[in-house]
Parts: sequence; structure tokens; C-alpha cells
Amino acid sequence: MRKMSIDEQPTHSLASEPLQIGTHTLRSRLIVGTGKYADYEAMRRCLELSGTDCITVAVRRERLIDAAGNNILDFIDSARYTLLPNTAGCFTADDAVRTARLGREILLGLENPGADWVKLEVLGDTKTLLPDPIATLEATEKLVAEGFQVLCYTSDDPVAARRLKEAGAASVMPAGSPIGSGQGVLNPNNIRICLEYLKDNDPDYPVIVDAGVGTASDVTVAMELGVDGVLLNTGIAHAADPEKMAVAMRSALEAGRLAYQAGRIPRKLYATASSPDEGIIAPKPR
Repeated sequence: MRKMSIDEQPTHSLASEPLQIGTHTLRSRLIVGTGKYADYEAMRRCLELSGTDCITVAVRRERLIDAAGNNILDFIDSARYTLLPNTAGCFTADDAVRTARLGREILLGLENPGADWVKLEVLGDTKTLLPDPIATLEATEKLVAEGFQVLCYTSDDPVAARRLKEAGAASVMPAGSPIGSGQGVLNPNNIRICLEYLKDNDPDYPVIVDAGVGTASDVTVAMELGVDGVLLNTGIAHAADPEKMAVAMRSALEAGRLAYQAGRIPRKLYATASSPDEGIIAPKPR
């Protein structure tokens, strides 16, 4: 069976309005990582099928040349994708700032428009990979002062999220669950409060769920909460069929966005008939 190209995938204009993050305009609200794939060709196909136009690359962890001698940059169309360097693997603010600077220099050499922004990760430990809130805030302040547009990976703590925005973050990215865990959105109420705190008097401020997505329904749940986008990697790269999952994630994001815009019906304790009962003569009791 012939596989569909990206141009043949279904799109829904109501859900695909551009996403603005700082000075960057993204056509797709799905941001996809480049790690953990079986090989670079599999990565290339999945990125294409996902519909993304922004991909994140771990400056510290990513090996530009694989064991077969292939360069990852040869499998990424820099004219098609905006690269988002990230500081994955950093555990101090100084290390994250240094890595962000390195990412900027690499992308300046490639003349890619992603040179002025960074996905900031400052982790607390290797077991949970949860963010260090104090070091993340410190790194954000330093990078903003240097002119970076900072997208902050953080916990789903609404107070921490608000502090990062106040520090100048271009986007706050609360985790749905721990990195690579596949548990989905564990605490939707906290995400809702983050949205309230971050979008109060600033409805266009971009909030993106980052980390923990395991399957398409997780993406839909996140989007139905009202977030502006989803960033994921492992959910596609480690799926049994990554290419099918890439298409599923793309469709799920569009469905969740449309559902949020449409507005769900309220939950009720008792049933409500689908058909109107006005004018119907009730049967006489026997």
C-alpha cells in the first residue's frame, strides 16, 4: 500500500491557524524532537509525516555523525524546518546558558532562523528528569538578558510558570508528565491554572505542553485544555510504527484544537434525550 506524502495528509483550516512564539510564526502547532529514532532516515520520514515545521535538536546530547558516518543535518531540510536548539542534559544554569550559546553559533553558521531562540531545560536529577525551578529561572533571566527568545520547560506548577513569564520567557512549557514516561497529562487541573495565570490579560501568550506524551489521545487531551501546542519526541520515535504514530499525532493535535475551539458540552449527572420531547403526548399510566 502506497504511503501518503505530507501534501496528501488531511488538514483542517479551522485548527491550523499559525502559532506565534516571540518573532517566530509556526504553521504547525506540533513541535517534534529529532532524538531516539532507529536511524536518521526514519527520523526524516516521521518529521515529514507529522506535519511539523519546527524541530528541536539537543545541542549537548545530539551526535551530529552517527555510527554509519551519516550527518543528521543532511536529513533535515533547513529551508523547510525552523530548528529549535535545546539544552537537554544540563543540570546547572551556567551549563544551560553555555549550551544555548553553542546552539546559537551552530545555527548562525547554518543561517537557520532558529538561531535566536532556545528551548531551555535545566534538570534537577537524572532519575526523574524534572526541572530545577530555581536554576531554570536563573538561566531564563540570563538568556533573556542576552537577547534569546526562551521557551522554558518547567513543571506544571502555576506559580513557577508565572515567575518564568515575568522573567521574560517567550513561552512557558509545562510538562504533562516526566520526560519520556508516556503517561500523558497527569494533572489537567494544574495545566488549567497555568493557562489562567499565563494568559490573564495576555490571551495570545503561547503555552505548550512539553514531555510525557505517549499516544495520540494524550495530544488531544492537552489541546482540549486550551494549550497552544504540544512538543514531543519519544511518543513517535519509540512507537511500534513511528510513521503511523507521526500521522496520528498530527491528526490528534488538529482534533483537540478543533474540539477546544468548538466548546464541549457540560458534564451532567443524568441523561439528556437527544431528540426533543416538546409536543409529544406522554402515555397514560396503566
